[in-house]
Amino acid sequence: MRVTFEHDLAQTKPQAAAPGSGGRFGAVDVQYLDDGGARAALVVATDPVFTTLVEERTMLVDQVAEYQPGRFYERELPALERVLSGAAPLDLLIVDGYVDLDPAGRPGLGAHVAGAGLAPIVLGVAKTRFQAATHAAEVLRGQSARPLYVTASGMTLDAAANLVREMAGDARFPDALRRVDRLARGAAPDDPSPG
Repeated sequence: MRVTFEHDLAQTKPQAAAPGSGGRFGAVDVQYLDDGGARAALVVATDPVFTTLVEERTMLVDQVAEYQPGRFYERELPALERVLSGAAPLDLLIVDGYVDLDPAGRPGLGAHVAGAGLAPIVLGVAKTRFQAATHAAEVLRGQSARPLYVTASGMTLDAAANLVREMAGDARFPDALRRVDRLARGAAPDDPSPG
């Protein structure tokens, strides 16, 4: 598998972390490309509600595994490991999807991310309901009547839901998660336009 490093804007901004935080909090996403590859993206903040992003990275991966039902992590995890490989350790990482897929703990992408040691706390934030994930916390944000579905590893579900509820931005999808999605879709790290 050939990997192309695309962008690394590790910016040192002169703002202090939010009171009581001082850690590194990341969100990742992957977009699959028509040529069979993928673009993985990472955004990092120094506060858990992602008020100010201090680092953005994207990486191209030329080949990813084919999608197989129930084995999505085999497709996504290698790209996430690549984009995170050059970043400083994170205290918390948000993935697009579920940590576990049912109340019995069947592992989803987030559980595999946690198992790979990519962060001690992993939150899954999904835009759509997975039928078996009846344990996921439904979080309403902004004026939206459509919830986000939150699961967690290393943090209580209530605390994870509250964190997602409080994340910066007043839309259904938090600003940091919208930004990492745009980066994965090909936006330049300095391009603030919506995608």
